[in-house]
Amino acid sequence: MAAATKRIYLADDEDSIRLAIKAFLANAGYEVEDFADGDTLLAAYTARPVDLVILDVMMPGANGFVVCRELRKLSTVPIIMLTARDSDLDYATGLDLGADDYLVKPFSPLALVKRVEAIFRRIDFERSRNTESPDE
Repeated sequence: MAAATKRIYLADDEDSIRLAIKAFLANAGYEVEDFADGDTLLAAYTARPVDLVILDVMMPGANGFVVCRELRKLSTVPIIMLTARDSDLDYATGLDLGADDYLVKPFSPLALVKRVEAIFRRIDFERSRNTESPDE
């Protein structure tokens, strides 16, 4: 399965949520490293980039919006925001800062896994299209 090689960083300060998400993604074949705050995730990404990032918005230190903005300065890595903040303004802020998706808590871990799969499917499709010869 292609998903086995995909690496994901996950930051959420709520241990139970972070560990549940990690378990669901690991069961789907992804390699997941989790962090309790955004600052640690950002430092790890700077040292060793991954294929996708999942960020909680409300965390101690650099919140998810700040981390998203900083990641966008470095990369086009897909970012999924997770948050209890469900106002239209928060949703717009997350997407305007460069997030690819925005999920409001509580959410189904299976729905998150399916969104991750959909993002990787799009990326893989675009990569395959870009490697085809122009004559095809």
